[in-house]
Amino acid sequence: MLLKTFGWSFAITAAGLALAGILWGWQGLAVVAILSILEISLSFDNAVINAGILRKMNPFWQKMFLTFGILIAVFGMRLVFPVVIVAITAKLGPIEAVKVALQDHERYEQLVTSAHPAIAAFGGMFLLMIFLDFIFEDRDIKWLAWLEKPLARLGKLETLSIVVSLVVLLIAATTFAGSVPVHGGEGTVDKTATVLLAGIGGLVTYLIVGGISGFFEDRLEEDEDGEESDEPADATPAAPAKKGGNAAVVGLAGKAAFFMFLYLEVIDASFSFDGVIGAFAITNDIFEMALGLGIGAMYIRSLTVFLVRKGTLDDYVYLEHGAHYAIGALAVILLVTIKHEINEVITGLIGVVLIGVAFWSSVVRNRRSAAVEDGAGSKAEVSSGV
Repeated sequence: MLLKTFGWSFAITAAGLALAGILWGWQGLAVVAILSILEISLSFDNAVINAGILRKMNPFWQKMFLTFGILIAVFGMRLVFPVVIVAITAKLGPIEAVKVALQDHERYEQLVTSAHPAIAAFGGMFLLMIFLDFIFEDRDIKWLAWLEKPLARLGKLETLSIVVSLVVLLIAATTFAGSVPVHGGEGTVDKTATVLLAGIGGLVTYLIVGGISGFFEDRLEEDEDGEESDEPADATPAAPAKKGGNAAVVGLAGKAAFFMFLYLEVIDASFSFDGVIGAFAITNDIFEMALGLGIGAMYIRSLTVFLVRKGTLDDYVYLEHGAHYAIGALAVILLVTIKHEINEVITGLIGVVLIGVAFWSSVVRNRRSAAVEDGAGSKAEVSSGV
């Protein structure tokens, strides 16, 4: 199971490190290895979120995520996207932007870094909406009940998450965007309008992609419910979806799965922003960056599929909670980094710690449930005279 799921990741790691050693020597190999570790540490919570969505899809779309999706993640977000950002923000033509990325590494770094306020606002708002919609939803399983119960009651106001997001965006724009330090020089620049526009863009993107995918998902569930209600009363019930070691046998397909796939890719893009920006602290070579972050992204893909196939989210029910809290923390961090630098180690550790605590809480919950079941079984044996 482990080799089957992570086999491609291991192979690409070996090939990537070998290529880095050939092209750039031992120093390049070390840089690519460090970037891979950076990407994995920053995106571990991404794998948990992805698994929660991916387990709703059928096997075909799960394979699409692992194959076609990795091309988007590596070449699209880690290689092409920063060049596109440079072209848009610096008002350069596509060819000129590519030349800057390949030939003038220092200017390329400066242009991408100067675009960071817009990137952080877009990604921060998108991730913040994911967190708020999760925390305001009334769920059967609650991790921090003292916090989640009152928030679920507030969440009955349908537009609350949008209102909170807009308030956070206004605070971030007026607090951090008014005097953003100029990269590589003295003085500051006003990025308020840029942050507001990019933040609203992130919010609108979430509402469109998430709304469409949710619409088709609800339509599919309604069709399935209609088919079940039309079955004769004496019909043999369908076999339930398997849990634990295997993913659900039947998953989303068609338009519902397609838009859910798009939603998944936008989430991955939002997570990749901080990794791309943070990579400049290690190298400004576009190919070293793409190779290192791409290897890390491949492991995140494999880890996502592993969580789905092992049914980990069903066995450890608080993992999704911890991942969403990590998303909320990352959203706030992205907005703060509009003006202030935050070390990538801190960003990565916050996510790892929150997921680790959620995992341990799940283990404790499972042990207590097992103890209660064992106690009930013993009582039943005694009462039956065994």
